[in-house]
Amino acid sequence: MADRVTVIGWDGSPLTEAARGALGAATLVAGAAHHLALPEVPPAAERVRLGSVPLAARRIAAHRGTAVVLADGDPGFFGVVRSLRAPEHGLEVEVVPAVSSVAAAFARAGMPWDDAHVVVAHARTLRRAVNVCRARTKVAVLTSPGAGPAELGLLMEGVHRTFVICEELGTARERVTVVTSDKAAGHTWRDPNVVIVAGGSHGPSPAPGDGGWIAGHAPVTGPRGWSLPAGAYGGTPGEGESEPLRTAQLARLGPRLGDLVWDIGCGGGAFATEAARGGAAVIAVDLDPGACARTDATARRFGVQMQIVRGTAPHVLENLPEPDVVRVGGGGAPVVSAVADRRPQRIVTHAATRDAAELVGRALTEHGYQVECALLQSVGLDSRSWTETERSVAFLLSGVLADRSQ
Repeated sequence: MADRVTVIGWDGSPLTEAARGALGAATLVAGAAHHLALPEVPPAAERVRLGSVPLAARRIAAHRGTAVVLADGDPGFFGVVRSLRAPEHGLEVEVVPAVSSVAAAFARAGMPWDDAHVVVAHARTLRRAVNVCRARTKVAVLTSPGAGPAELGLLMEGVHRTFVICEELGTARERVTVVTSDKAAGHTWRDPNVVIVAGGSHGPSPAPGDGGWIAGHAPVTGPRGWSLPAGAYGGTPGEGESEPLRTAQLARLGPRLGDLVWDIGCGGGAFATEAARGGAAVIAVDLDPGACARTDATARRFGVQMQIVRGTAPHVLENLPEPDVVRVGGGGAPVVSAVADRRPQRIVTHAATRDAAELVGRALTEHGYQVECALLQSVGLDSRSWTETERSVAFLLSGVLADRSQ
Protein backbone atom coordinates (compact mmCIF):
# COMPACT_ATOMS: atom_id res chain seq x y z
CA MET A 1 0.00 0.00 0.00
CA ALA A 2 1.14 3.55 -0.70
CA ASP A 3 2.81 5.17 2.29
CA ARG A 4 0.73 8.32 1.81
CA VAL A 5 -1.97 9.39 -0.67
CA THR A 6 -2.63 13.07 -1.21
CA VAL A 7 -5.48 14.25 -3.43
CA ILE A 8 -4.87 17.72 -4.83
CA GLY A 9 -7.62 19.82 -6.34
CA TRP A 10 -6.63 22.15 -9.16
CA ASP A 11 -8.75 25.05 -10.43
CA GLY A 12 -6.21 26.60 -12.80
CA SER A 13 -4.62 28.87 -10.23
CA PRO A 14 -1.03 28.37 -8.97
CA LEU A 15 -0.67 25.40 -6.64
CA THR A 16 -0.50 26.15 -2.93
CA GLU A 17 2.65 25.53 -0.93
CA ALA A 18 1.08 22.41 0.61
CA ALA A 19 0.18 21.08 -2.83
CA ARG A 20 3.64 21.76 -4.25
CA GLY A 21 5.28 20.04 -1.28
CA ALA A 22 3.15 16.91 -1.62
CA LEU A 23 3.65 16.80 -5.38
CA GLY A 24 7.40 17.29 -5.13
CA ALA A 25 7.72 14.25 -2.85
CA ALA A 26 5.51 11.98 -4.96
CA THR A 27 6.80 8.76 -6.48
CA LEU A 28 3.47 8.17 -8.29
CA VAL A 29 1.20 10.84 -9.77
CA ALA A 30 -2.24 10.09 -11.16
CA GLY A 31 -4.38 12.54 -13.09
CA ALA A 32 -5.73 13.61 -16.46
CA ALA A 33 -3.35 14.47 -19.30
CA HIS A 34 -3.35 18.19 -18.49
CA HIS A 35 -2.54 17.43 -14.85
CA LEU A 36 0.38 15.17 -15.70
CA ALA A 37 1.77 17.95 -17.93
CA LEU A 38 2.11 20.38 -15.01
CA PRO A 39 5.75 21.42 -14.48
CA GLU A 40 5.54 20.58 -10.76
CA VAL A 41 5.16 16.85 -11.48
CA PRO A 42 8.52 15.17 -10.62
CA PRO A 43 10.20 13.80 -13.78
CA ALA A 44 11.07 10.51 -12.06
CA ALA A 45 7.56 9.85 -10.71
CA GLU A 46 5.45 7.05 -12.18
CA ARG A 47 2.57 8.60 -14.11
CA VAL A 48 -0.93 7.10 -14.23
CA ARG A 49 -3.64 8.42 -16.55
CA LEU A 50 -6.79 8.82 -14.48
CA GLY A 51 -9.43 7.19 -16.68
CA SER A 52 -11.08 4.53 -14.54
CA VAL A 53 -10.73 5.67 -10.92
CA PRO A 54 -11.16 2.13 -9.49
CA LEU A 55 -8.34 0.84 -11.73
CA ALA A 56 -6.12 3.75 -10.71
CA ALA A 57 -7.00 3.17 -7.05
CA ARG A 58 -5.78 -0.43 -7.33
CA ARG A 59 -2.52 0.78 -8.89
CA ILE A 60 -2.09 3.28 -6.06
CA ALA A 61 -2.89 0.68 -3.39
CA ALA A 62 -0.19 -1.59 -4.79
CA HIS A 63 2.39 1.21 -5.02
CA ARG A 64 5.26 1.38 -2.52
CA GLY A 65 5.92 5.04 -2.03
CA THR A 66 4.11 8.37 -1.91
CA ALA A 67 1.18 8.88 -4.25
CA VAL A 68 -0.55 12.06 -5.41
CA VAL A 69 -3.86 12.21 -7.30
CA LEU A 70 -4.60 15.42 -9.21
CA ALA A 71 -8.22 16.35 -9.95
CA ASP A 72 -10.09 19.39 -11.25
CA GLY A 73 -11.84 21.61 -8.73
CA ASP A 74 -12.76 20.28 -5.32
CA PRO A 75 -12.05 16.51 -5.40
CA GLY A 76 -14.42 15.94 -2.48
CA PHE A 77 -17.44 17.34 -4.36
CA PHE A 78 -18.62 14.72 -6.87
CA GLY A 79 -14.93 13.88 -7.25
CA VAL A 80 -12.37 11.14 -6.83
CA VAL A 81 -12.20 11.19 -3.03
CA ARG A 82 -15.33 9.05 -2.70
CA SER A 83 -13.95 6.35 -5.01
CA LEU A 84 -10.49 6.36 -3.43
CA ARG A 85 -11.99 5.94 0.03
CA ALA A 86 -14.04 2.88 -0.97
CA PRO A 87 -13.42 0.08 1.57
CA GLU A 88 -12.05 -2.36 -1.01
CA HIS A 89 -9.03 -0.10 -1.66
CA GLY A 90 -8.09 0.47 1.98
CA LEU A 91 -6.64 3.91 1.25
CA GLU A 92 -6.38 6.75 3.73
CA VAL A 93 -6.19 10.04 1.90
CA GLU A 94 -5.31 13.64 2.65
CA VAL A 95 -7.09 16.28 0.59
CA VAL A 96 -5.83 19.65 -0.59
CA PRO A 97 -9.01 21.21 -2.03
CA ALA A 98 -9.52 23.92 -4.61
CA VAL A 99 -12.52 25.95 -5.72
CA SER A 100 -15.12 23.59 -7.14
CA SER A 101 -16.08 23.99 -10.77
CA VAL A 102 -19.66 24.70 -9.66
CA ALA A 103 -18.55 27.57 -7.42
CA ALA A 104 -16.32 28.87 -10.22
CA ALA A 105 -19.18 28.71 -12.74
CA PHE A 106 -21.54 30.70 -10.54
CA ALA A 107 -18.74 33.19 -9.83
CA ARG A 108 -18.22 33.68 -13.56
CA ALA A 109 -21.97 34.22 -13.95
CA GLY A 110 -22.08 36.62 -10.98
CA MET A 111 -24.88 34.61 -9.35
CA PRO A 112 -25.43 33.30 -5.81
CA TRP A 113 -25.75 29.53 -5.64
CA ASP A 114 -26.86 28.59 -2.14
CA ASP A 115 -30.35 28.07 -3.60
CA ALA A 116 -29.15 25.94 -6.53
CA HIS A 117 -29.44 22.21 -7.04
CA VAL A 118 -26.33 20.44 -8.32
CA VAL A 119 -26.71 17.35 -10.51
CA VAL A 120 -24.34 15.08 -12.40
CA ALA A 121 -25.22 14.19 -15.98
CA HIS A 122 -23.82 11.11 -17.65
CA ALA A 123 -25.32 8.30 -19.70
CA ARG A 124 -27.31 6.83 -16.78
CA THR A 125 -28.41 10.04 -15.09
CA LEU A 126 -28.97 12.47 -17.97
CA ARG A 127 -32.75 12.09 -18.04
CA ARG A 128 -33.08 12.54 -14.28
CA ALA A 129 -30.79 15.59 -14.40
CA VAL A 130 -33.04 17.09 -17.08
CA ASN A 131 -36.09 16.43 -14.90
CA VAL A 132 -34.49 18.42 -12.08
CA CYS A 133 -33.85 21.25 -14.55
CA ARG A 134 -37.53 21.12 -15.53
CA ALA A 135 -38.68 21.25 -11.92
CA ARG A 136 -36.28 23.83 -10.45
CA THR A 137 -35.37 27.40 -11.35
CA LYS A 138 -31.62 27.18 -10.71
CA VAL A 139 -29.57 24.03 -11.36
CA ALA A 140 -25.87 23.44 -11.98
CA VAL A 141 -25.16 20.45 -14.21
CA LEU A 142 -21.78 18.72 -14.07
CA THR A 143 -21.70 17.27 -17.58
CA SER A 144 -19.79 14.48 -19.28
CA PRO A 145 -19.11 13.51 -22.92
CA GLY A 146 -22.42 12.54 -24.50
CA ALA A 147 -24.38 14.24 -21.72
CA GLY A 148 -23.48 17.87 -22.24
CA PRO A 149 -25.17 21.17 -23.11
CA ALA A 150 -26.41 19.97 -26.50
CA GLU A 151 -28.09 16.90 -25.04
CA LEU A 152 -29.58 18.95 -22.21
CA GLY A 153 -31.03 21.39 -24.72
CA LEU A 154 -32.56 18.62 -26.83
CA LEU A 155 -34.26 16.99 -23.85
CA MET A 156 -35.54 20.35 -22.53
CA GLU A 157 -37.73 20.80 -25.61
CA GLY A 158 -40.90 22.67 -24.73
CA VAL A 159 -39.40 24.21 -21.56
CA HIS A 160 -37.68 27.60 -21.79
CA ARG A 161 -34.54 28.07 -19.72
CA THR A 162 -31.33 30.10 -19.92
CA PHE A 163 -28.06 28.15 -20.13
CA VAL A 164 -24.81 29.62 -18.83
CA ILE A 165 -22.20 27.26 -20.29
CA CYS A 166 -18.74 27.41 -18.72
CA GLU A 167 -16.11 25.53 -20.71
CA GLU A 168 -12.62 24.55 -19.53
CA LEU A 169 -12.78 26.67 -16.39
CA GLY A 170 -9.45 27.77 -14.98
CA THR A 171 -7.51 27.23 -18.20
CA ALA A 172 -6.29 29.56 -20.91
CA ARG A 173 -9.15 28.27 -23.10
CA GLU A 174 -11.88 29.15 -20.60
CA ARG A 175 -15.08 30.37 -22.25
CA VAL A 176 -18.46 31.41 -20.80
CA THR A 177 -21.48 31.51 -23.12
CA VAL A 178 -25.10 32.46 -22.39
CA VAL A 179 -27.75 30.94 -24.68
CA THR A 180 -31.38 29.91 -24.46
CA SER A 181 -31.96 26.20 -23.98
CA ASP A 182 -33.36 25.73 -27.50
CA LYS A 183 -30.13 27.09 -29.03
CA ALA A 184 -27.71 24.89 -27.07
CA ALA A 185 -28.25 21.83 -29.28
CA GLY A 186 -26.97 23.66 -32.36
CA HIS A 187 -23.40 24.09 -31.06
CA THR A 188 -20.38 21.94 -30.28
CA TRP A 189 -19.12 22.49 -26.73
CA ARG A 190 -15.69 21.75 -25.30
CA ASP A 191 -15.19 19.35 -22.37
CA PRO A 192 -15.04 19.71 -19.46
CA ASN A 193 -17.92 22.11 -18.94
CA VAL A 194 -20.49 23.10 -16.34
CA VAL A 195 -23.97 24.30 -17.29
CA ILE A 196 -26.03 26.62 -15.12
CA VAL A 197 -29.70 26.16 -16.02
CA ALA A 198 -31.77 29.09 -14.80
CA GLY A 199 -35.22 30.57 -15.22
CA GLY A 200 -38.81 29.43 -15.13
CA SER A 201 -42.13 31.19 -15.31
CA HIS A 202 -43.45 30.37 -11.85
CA GLY A 203 -40.44 30.64 -9.58
CA PRO A 204 -40.60 32.40 -6.21
CA SER A 205 -39.17 35.89 -5.93
CA PRO A 206 -37.35 36.20 -2.61
CA ALA A 207 -36.70 39.61 -1.17
CA PRO A 208 -33.20 41.06 -1.80
CA GLY A 209 -30.74 39.62 0.70
CA ASP A 210 -33.06 36.73 1.63
CA GLY A 211 -30.86 33.69 1.06
CA GLY A 212 -33.06 31.20 2.85
CA TRP A 213 -31.64 28.87 5.47
CA ILE A 214 -30.81 25.60 3.71
CA ALA A 215 -28.61 25.05 0.66
CA GLY A 216 -30.19 23.78 -2.53
CA HIS A 217 -33.67 25.12 -1.86
CA ALA A 218 -35.42 28.35 -2.72
CA PRO A 219 -37.56 29.91 0.03
CA VAL A 220 -40.64 27.75 0.64
CA THR A 221 -43.93 29.34 -0.38
CA GLY A 222 -47.56 28.30 -0.13
CA PRO A 223 -49.57 26.67 2.64
CA ARG A 224 -48.31 23.77 4.72
CA GLY A 225 -49.65 20.32 3.91
CA TRP A 226 -48.91 17.33 1.69
CA SER A 227 -52.35 17.14 0.09
CA LEU A 228 -54.45 20.27 0.39
CA PRO A 229 -58.23 20.52 0.43
CA ALA A 230 -59.79 21.02 -2.99
CA GLY A 231 -60.80 24.55 -2.06
CA ALA A 232 -57.13 25.57 -1.86
CA TYR A 233 -56.94 25.29 -5.65
CA GLY A 234 -59.99 27.42 -6.36
CA GLY A 235 -63.22 26.44 -8.04
CA THR A 236 -65.13 23.18 -7.72
CA PRO A 237 -63.13 19.96 -8.09
CA GLY A 238 -64.06 17.89 -11.11
CA GLU A 239 -64.57 14.14 -11.35
CA GLY A 240 -61.55 12.35 -9.95
CA GLU A 241 -60.17 15.47 -8.23
CA SER A 242 -61.54 14.94 -4.74
CA GLU A 243 -58.98 15.31 -1.96
CA PRO A 244 -59.18 11.68 -0.69
CA LEU A 245 -58.75 10.22 -4.18
CA ARG A 246 -55.93 12.64 -5.02
CA THR A 247 -54.18 11.82 -1.74
CA ALA A 248 -54.38 8.09 -2.46
CA GLN A 249 -53.09 8.58 -6.01
CA LEU A 250 -50.11 10.62 -4.80
CA ALA A 251 -49.33 7.96 -2.20
CA ARG A 252 -49.35 5.21 -4.86
CA LEU A 253 -47.10 7.11 -7.26
CA GLY A 254 -44.71 8.75 -4.77
CA PRO A 255 -43.41 11.43 -7.19
CA ARG A 256 -39.99 12.78 -6.17
CA LEU A 257 -37.12 14.95 -7.32
CA GLY A 258 -35.65 13.55 -10.55
CA ASP A 259 -38.96 12.03 -11.70
CA LEU A 260 -41.07 13.12 -14.64
CA VAL A 261 -44.81 12.89 -13.95
CA TRP A 262 -47.52 12.88 -16.58
CA ASP A 263 -50.90 14.12 -15.35
CA ILE A 264 -53.33 13.21 -18.14
CA GLY A 265 -56.64 15.00 -17.74
CA CYS A 266 -55.23 17.57 -15.33
CA GLY A 267 -58.56 19.35 -14.70
CA GLY A 268 -57.94 22.23 -12.33
CA GLY A 269 -54.30 21.30 -11.75
CA ALA A 270 -54.57 20.08 -8.15
CA PHE A 271 -52.73 16.78 -8.69
CA ALA A 272 -50.11 18.32 -11.01
CA THR A 273 -49.39 21.04 -8.49
CA GLU A 274 -49.10 18.58 -5.61
CA ALA A 275 -46.61 16.48 -7.59
CA ALA A 276 -44.59 19.58 -8.49
CA ARG A 277 -44.59 20.77 -4.87
CA GLY A 278 -42.98 17.43 -4.00
CA GLY A 279 -40.06 18.18 -6.36
CA ALA A 280 -41.01 16.23 -9.47
CA ALA A 281 -41.03 17.57 -13.01
CA VAL A 282 -44.59 17.59 -14.32
CA ILE A 283 -46.24 17.59 -17.72
CA ALA A 284 -49.96 18.35 -17.35
CA VAL A 285 -52.15 17.32 -20.30
CA ASP A 286 -55.76 18.24 -21.06
CA LEU A 287 -57.94 18.73 -24.10
CA ASP A 288 -59.96 21.53 -22.49
CA PRO A 289 -58.29 24.97 -22.87
CA GLY A 290 -60.10 26.09 -19.71
CA ALA A 291 -58.52 23.26 -17.74
CA CYS A 292 -55.08 24.17 -19.10
CA ALA A 293 -55.62 27.81 -18.09
CA ARG A 294 -56.77 26.82 -14.58
CA THR A 295 -53.78 24.52 -14.17
CA ASP A 296 -51.41 27.28 -15.26
CA ALA A 297 -53.03 29.71 -12.81
CA THR A 298 -52.74 27.17 -9.99
CA ALA A 299 -49.06 26.53 -10.75
CA ARG A 300 -48.38 30.26 -10.71
CA ARG A 301 -50.20 30.71 -7.43
CA PHE A 302 -48.12 28.01 -5.76
CA GLY A 303 -44.86 29.00 -7.46
CA VAL A 304 -44.15 25.61 -9.05
CA GLN A 305 -42.78 24.68 -12.47
CA MET A 306 -44.66 22.52 -14.96
CA GLN A 307 -45.18 22.13 -18.68
CA ILE A 308 -48.80 22.28 -19.83
CA VAL A 309 -49.75 20.53 -23.07
CA ARG A 310 -53.14 20.85 -24.70
CA GLY A 311 -54.28 17.87 -26.72
CA THR A 312 -56.23 14.64 -26.88
CA ALA A 313 -54.82 11.50 -25.31
CA PRO A 314 -53.49 9.10 -26.36
CA HIS A 315 -52.32 10.88 -29.57
CA VAL A 316 -50.80 13.88 -27.77
CA LEU A 317 -48.61 11.57 -25.68
CA GLU A 318 -46.53 10.33 -28.60
CA ASN A 319 -44.01 13.18 -28.58
CA LEU A 320 -43.73 13.65 -24.82
CA PRO A 321 -40.49 12.64 -23.02
CA GLU A 322 -40.45 9.35 -21.13
CA PRO A 323 -42.35 9.43 -17.81
CA ASP A 324 -41.45 7.78 -14.52
CA VAL A 325 -44.96 7.77 -13.06
CA VAL A 326 -48.32 8.64 -14.61
CA ARG A 327 -51.76 9.64 -13.36
CA VAL A 328 -54.54 9.03 -15.86
CA GLY A 329 -57.40 11.30 -14.90
CA GLY A 330 -59.59 10.40 -17.86
CA GLY A 331 -59.81 8.32 -21.00
CA GLY A 332 -60.24 4.87 -19.48
CA ALA A 333 -58.60 1.67 -20.70
CA PRO A 334 -57.46 2.98 -24.15
CA VAL A 335 -55.41 5.78 -22.60
CA VAL A 336 -54.09 3.50 -19.86
CA SER A 337 -52.93 1.03 -22.53
CA ALA A 338 -51.16 3.79 -24.47
CA VAL A 339 -49.43 4.94 -21.29
CA ALA A 340 -48.41 1.39 -20.40
CA ASP A 341 -46.74 1.07 -23.80
CA ARG A 342 -44.26 3.73 -22.61
CA ARG A 343 -43.34 1.57 -19.58
CA PRO A 344 -43.44 4.06 -16.68
CA GLN A 345 -42.61 2.60 -13.27
CA ARG A 346 -46.10 3.25 -11.91
CA ILE A 347 -49.53 4.16 -13.28
CA VAL A 348 -52.54 5.23 -11.24
CA THR A 349 -56.10 5.94 -12.35
CA HIS A 350 -59.68 5.65 -11.14
CA ALA A 351 -62.98 4.31 -12.41
CA ALA A 352 -66.58 5.11 -11.54
CA THR A 353 -67.94 1.57 -12.07
CA ARG A 354 -66.72 -1.96 -11.50
CA ASP A 355 -66.99 -2.79 -15.21
CA ALA A 356 -64.74 0.15 -16.11
CA ALA A 357 -62.32 -0.83 -13.34
CA GLU A 358 -62.10 -4.40 -14.70
CA LEU A 359 -61.28 -3.10 -18.20
CA VAL A 360 -58.47 -0.90 -16.85
CA GLY A 361 -57.14 -3.69 -14.64
CA ARG A 362 -57.09 -6.08 -17.60
CA ALA A 363 -55.20 -3.54 -19.74
CA LEU A 364 -52.57 -3.08 -17.04
CA THR A 365 -52.18 -6.82 -16.50
CA GLU A 366 -51.76 -7.47 -20.23
CA HIS A 367 -48.90 -4.96 -20.24
CA GLY A 368 -47.09 -6.76 -17.43
CA TYR A 369 -48.10 -4.54 -14.52
CA GLN A 370 -48.94 -5.81 -11.05
CA VAL A 371 -52.40 -4.41 -10.36
CA GLU A 372 -54.02 -3.28 -7.15
CA CYS A 373 -57.61 -2.06 -6.88
CA ALA A 374 -59.49 -0.58 -3.94
CA LEU A 375 -62.96 0.90 -3.56
CA LEU A 376 -62.60 4.30 -1.93
CA GLN A 377 -65.57 5.87 -0.22
CA SER A 378 -65.31 9.27 1.40
CA VAL A 379 -67.97 11.10 3.37
CA GLY A 380 -67.49 14.74 4.33
CA LEU A 381 -69.13 15.91 7.56
CA ASP A 382 -70.00 19.34 8.89
CA SER A 383 -68.36 19.28 12.33
CA ARG A 384 -70.87 21.78 13.72
CA SER A 385 -73.92 19.61 13.08
CA TRP A 386 -72.19 16.34 12.11
CA THR A 387 -74.31 16.12 9.01
CA GLU A 388 -73.09 14.83 5.65
CA THR A 389 -71.84 17.50 3.27
CA GLU A 390 -70.53 15.40 0.37
CA ARG A 391 -69.95 11.80 -0.59
CA SER A 392 -67.58 10.34 -3.19
CA VAL A 393 -67.06 6.75 -4.32
CA ALA A 394 -64.43 5.57 -6.82
CA PHE A 395 -62.37 2.54 -7.74
CA LEU A 396 -58.66 3.33 -7.31
CA LEU A 397 -56.40 1.30 -9.61
CA SER A 398 -52.62 1.27 -9.62
CA GLY A 399 -50.11 -0.67 -11.66
CA VAL A 400 -46.45 -1.32 -10.84
CA LEU A 401 -43.82 -2.83 -13.13
CA ALA A 402 -42.19 -5.67 -11.23
CA ASP A 403 -38.77 -5.04 -12.82
CA ARG A 404 -38.94 -1.26 -12.18
CA SER A 405 -40.54 -1.13 -8.73
CA GLN A 406 -38.26 1.52 -7.24
